[in-house]
Amino acid sequence: MGKQGQVLTFTQDKLDAMITDYHWMVNAIKEMRAEMVVGAKTAQYGIEATLPKAVGGVGDPIMQEAIRRSKNIKRVTEYEKKLLEVQNRVDRVAGDREMQVLNWMLDGKSQRWIGQHMALSATSIKRIKDNIVKQMMA
Repeated sequence: MGKQGQVLTFTQDKLDAMITDYHWMVNAIKEMRAEMVVGAKTAQYGIEATLPKAVGGVGDPIMQEAIRRSKNIKRVTEYEKKLLEVQNRVDRVAGDREMQVLNWMLDGKSQRWIGQHMALSATSIKRIKDNIVKQMMA
């Protein structure tokens, strides 16, 4: 994976993993974006509430929350790059069977589930997925 601002290059294995991970990355982006909207919440009770607080230091819970959210923003950006890469390559897939398998995979369905619903073996689904990845890499 490249640094921000660099062009990302993908191998067949990476593209295969991005297709497999597509659904959970979409859900993760939704959740992380929703969390970014909600403000940082920390509460202290008892004697800790009356003690002086360090500002900007490692012990500052607000700073720690800001650092965590910053990392989430970077993670969302990386996930978005991967999703866009898959989306930009979907049109390269030819064949009704391949498109159906791809759509179900992007919806988060397992290869076993897809095989059962298409009345195909796991080996056939694996072969179709490999063909999809090859088409998307072309």
